[in-house]
This record gives sequence, C-alpha cells and structure tokens, in this order.
Amino acid sequence: MSNEKCDLTVKEKKSEMIDGFTIKYHANGKTMWSKGKIVDGQPHGYWQWYRPNGTLKRSGYFKNGEAMGEWTTYDTEGLPYKVTKKKEG
Repeated sequence: MSNEKCDLTVKEKKSEMIDGFTIKYHANGKTMWSKGKIVDGQPHGYWQWYRPNGTLKRSGYFKNGEAMGEWTTYDTEGLPYKVTKKKEG
C-alpha cells in the first residue's frame, strides 16, 4: 500500500424545505434523492426515494421515525416490483 492520502469525506446532500416537505438531492445537486416530512427531528408520513435519473426507487411510511406498513421497491423504469410489509413495533 502506498503512503498516498485518500479523502473519504462524505459530502452532505443538498436539501431544502418546500411546503413542509424536506427534499434532498443527489450529489449532482439537481435530481431529487428523497422527499418526505420531518416531525420533531424524525421522518414521519409518506417518503419517496429516487434514482439519479429521476425514476422512483422506493417509497413507504414512517411513524415517529420508524418504518411501518407497506414499502414498495420500484424497478429501473419506476414500476413497482416488490412490496414489503414492515412490522409495527
């Protein structure tokens, strides 16, 4: 291994609030990464995650920061291909 330094700094995602929704963007700063509401510092309600090309990747519900109910995973075209049921704690 060489003595070269490796910068493993993780860049924080750009984010903004629009109509009560927290929207975070991919590293390119242009395409949306996620969208949902934050209540008392925790994700709450319906959330969505997107791929850099803009297609929907995953969606589901949070209650007080805990995943609950049905979560849907989407294929690369943005069409549902798997639904997972989360157990409520």
